[in-house]
Amino acid sequence: MKQLTNLHEVITGQSAPPPCDVTLGVHLTEARDGYAKGVWTVSESLLNGNGVIMGGFVGAAADIMMAYAVTTLLRDDQLHASINLQTTFHRPMEAGEAEIEAQVEKFGRTIAYVTATVRQNGKEVASATSSVLIMDKR
Repeated sequence: MKQLTNLHEVITGQSAPPPCDVTLGVHLTEARDGYAKGVWTVSESLLNGNGVIMGGFVGAAADIMMAYAVTTLLRDDQLHASINLQTTFHRPMEAGEAEIEAQVEKFGRTIAYVTATVRQNGKEVASATSSVLIMDKR
């Protein structure tokens, strides 16, 4: 079994981020009180056949930042898992740098509702929503 990455430790700088963050080029810059912000260095390797960033990668990057936002509200004995992810695209995205912000809108006993915005060159390129299952570690 693979070792889990404790996102609380990533947030506090005690641990390296999980492989998905590194692979996509997402870097957390701030996380507190149901909010997370990060920078995404978007590689040309993520371009689709139309010469823009494939939408699935945009959704994945937003999902990463939403995970950090939720983690700021979890107890140490809890885990989370995305159970729904919807991404809406507002304009094409290019290789380069982007900013991602995520906010927990509602945090219940078993479900959290989270939103994220992806911006590039000061313009919103995508928004995402996610329902996140909150569960106890076993």
